[in-house]
Amino acid sequence: MKSYEVIVIGAGVVGSAVARELSRYQLRTCVLEKELDVACGNSSRNTGMLHAGFTYKPGSLKAECAVEGNQEFDQVARELGVPFKRTGKLVVGFTDHDRENILKYKAIGEKNGVKGMRMIDKEEISRIDPNAGGEFAMFVPSSGILDPMQYTIALAENACQNGVEFQFGQRVVNISRADQAGQVRYLVETETDTFETKWVINCAGMYASEISEMLGYPNYPTKGFKGEYYVLDKKAGAFLSIPVYPAPNDKGGFSTHATPTIDGNVLVGPDSYLTEGREDYVVTKEHMDGLFADGQKMFKQMQREYFIRNFAGIRWKRYDPETGSILDFKLESDDAHPNTVNLVGIESPGVTCALPLARRAVARLVEKEQPEENPSFDPVRPVKKRFHEMSHEEQAQAVARDPLYGEIVCRCETVTRAEILEAIHNPLGVHTVTGIKNRTRATMGRCQGGYCETRITEMIEEELGLKPEQVRFGRKDSYLFTGRVREVQEETKGN
Repeated sequence: MKSYEVIVIGAGVVGSAVARELSRYQLRTCVLEKELDVACGNSSRNTGMLHAGFTYKPGSLKAECAVEGNQEFDQVARELGVPFKRTGKLVVGFTDHDRENILKYKAIGEKNGVKGMRMIDKEEISRIDPNAGGEFAMFVPSSGILDPMQYTIALAENACQNGVEFQFGQRVVNISRADQAGQVRYLVETETDTFETKWVINCAGMYASEISEMLGYPNYPTKGFKGEYYVLDKKAGAFLSIPVYPAPNDKGGFSTHATPTIDGNVLVGPDSYLTEGREDYVVTKEHMDGLFADGQKMFKQMQREYFIRNFAGIRWKRYDPETGSILDFKLESDDAHPNTVNLVGIESPGVTCALPLARRAVARLVEKEQPEENPSFDPVRPVKKRFHEMSHEEQAQAVARDPLYGEIVCRCETVTRAEILEAIHNPLGVHTVTGIKNRTRATMGRCQGGYCETRITEMIEEELGLKPEQVRFGRKDSYLFTGRVREVQEETKGN
């Protein structure tokens, strides 16, 4: 049985941010994640927006952390080597009621400390982006776009390089407290192992309420708001330079919007409807058709010929069962539940809020334990420039240093064999096909892996000495191969 000083449950964006903050101190820290990689839940199933913070109730934890996370992100992106663009955002309207709501949330944003918001007319919308819809808009210059998968990976890898251990495929099924000689200790049981720790920090995302109950806190009521998305290829990306959102509704939510990605695609979505399935990621024709109609209002180049993929995400919100109202993020720690920090209902804008939430969670531990700082902590994650981002001269130099840069494995995204190999040997030890995709963008292009996925699978087998049946697409039960279709028999001599 392995023993730690801190166990973090969940390796989404918040759990990975908490791990990074813990690595600033001399603490034996482990992150337990039920999946085979980080960012397998809604940390990767979202729009990739750095939110400004104008739709959240003034004084709420959401508002406070969103504004704080937004304002610090240029430095965070530089430290972690995460691609990021502060594009701004257009919140467009068509009716007088839209204008009323936009002005209402502009005032809320100003109370929250969001800087630079201003109303603009249709002519200025067209100057900013001629393919954006709307009769008028609020321009929000502090908004930006990032890759949430890359961000979560970067947080986790930086935590790892500073001493944090990650254990994947470890679904927590029970937590028990056993005080020993006046010391609080917890036994954290997974489906396969038991871990001992002094502190537990719950960052379990959609399963946070269940972990909360295991720790002795309430099993807080939550409900899932599912949203579906279209992914448009980079031909569509050439027509959109800024996220375009419709006017918020009376409760501060948004319907379908169009958002350029950091890599040049366009996301159209999400819609929003209730689901009871914890991991109900199925997409439906009914909702795709609705997205197509709504998306055309936001983005004039919304055309079916650009569609390359779709996906769904689920925001698990904490709510009041008596009124049905959505509640603020929950971050708690008290003497009745010693040596624990409980985070529940962390949904949008969780990516923007991840590090501010992490600092607040870790501060609870630091206040009580007063741990020594980690003298070797380095906030900078070393990152190599991608081959497709290099100049021709830089590419030639890369190939001269390592000929494997001269072999293109993914044609759509120009990913080389050298980059795939580096991803296979990543610091977290992840070797699923999806894990390689999220680190390199291989299989994310127009053909969606039709050319390169088999080559990546073969490289994983060869590099790690795995049998075909041992390779997973993404999750533990996502077998790529379960056996041979037919056995090949050697022909005997003379036949």
